Amino acid sequence: MEKQTSKIFGIRAIIEAINAGNSIDKVFLQKDINGPLMIELKQLIKANNITSSIVPVEKLDRMSRDNNHQGAGALIAPVPFYDLDNLITTTIEKGETPLFILLDQISDVRNFGAIIRTAECTGVHGIIIPKTGNAPINGETVKTSAGAAFNVPVCKVDHIKDAIFMLQAADIKIVCATEKTEETIFDANFNQPTAIVMGSEDRGINPSILKIADTKVKLPLLGKIGSLNVSVACGAFLYEAVRQRMIN
Repeated sequence: MEKQTSKIFGIRAIIEAINAGNSIDKVFLQKDINGPLMIELKQLIKANNITSSIVPVEKLDRMSRDNNHQGAGALIAPVPFYDLDNLITTTIEKGETPLFILLDQISDVRNFGAIIRTAECTGVHGIIIPKTGNAPINGETVKTSAGAAFNVPVCKVDHIKDAIFMLQAADIKIVCATEKTEETIFDANFNQPTAIVMGSEDRGINPSILKIADTKVKLPLLGKIGSLNVSVACGAFLYEAVRQRMIN
């Protein structure tokens, strides 16, 4: 059954949603409102590490349609978000060879959903996304993933680089998918604990991330077009990992 992203409005309603443990994707706060309840909400947002944005009242008016938002609106994701540190630990404790995906600001929800679907089919242990700049997990994402979004843990982090350092501390190798290398995907060793980094549709992987990667590899392209859709490229990387792991 498809679950749509829910919108809730009102400062107290959002406070109650956070306290009830709902998975809040993002909170929108009207600028220049600083009453006691708003201060309490901001404190909760900070304490729970929730993504928020200060917006003009017009944006909240459009979101709520009836203008009864009291200066605050929030999106509740249809799936829970996981703590990356705990996910790494539980994956290793299960005795499995970790396989993660890091998405460096994938902006299209259909690409995101397609990546989640392939990740589920290839046994990926978790998908890591930044809190800002990435496509949200909403109804369209879930639909494109064919429901796989309910089966693959998703972690939201402040910065992809911080997630990389955490993964490397757990001896998980970082493999970046980039054309800025002479090595191909067939030179990579996916039998070791691995996290694959896929870049945004228009800019690719941030240069600062490429600098700290353990390995940079590309897909060989034999035609005239110089790149693949990011979800297709991600599928190729994941199935090369599956191929290597099945023959060893």
